[in-house]
Amino acid sequence: MKTLLKTIAFAALTALPLTAMTAEPEKSSADKAHKVVFEVSIDGAEKWQGALRNIENTRKELGKETIIEVVTHGKGVGMLLVKTSVENAELKAKLEQLHADGVVFAACQNTMKREKLEKKDLVELSTTVPSGVSEVVRKQAAGYAYIKSGG
Repeated sequence: MKTLLKTIAFAALTALPLTAMTAEPEKSSADKAHKVVFEVSIDGAEKWQGALRNIENTRKELGKETIIEVVTHGKGVGMLLVKTSVENAELKAKLEQLHADGVVFAACQNTMKREKLEKKDLVELSTTVPSGVSEVVRKQAAGYAYIKSGG
């Protein structure tokens, strides 16, 4: 009886998939289908840099086929202002690099109206959406993974 139990236990252990025992994430061709929307409503260059690092890391890990849109509203629109890019060359360079890699940056028109901003006040690489929060809702309904950046 002991021999039978030992044999069954050994068979069960050897049947476990090896991938369950590794710390490496499993990559598959499904990585090409990812769509991600980042919501940025935080203020300050340091926080914006953190959000951009998360976006960059997502792009690197999931690949260039991944569709990424960054929706800014409230204080987050400041990240896309020409004034901010003039004052912060590092932030400007990161925005340009990510945009060149296919990341879309969108500013909320509701915030722009409230802050008396016009399209010319935004960096050229950006686009606008009528409502930042509504854009996030639409993206989620279209199957995008949702990431809230910052506080």
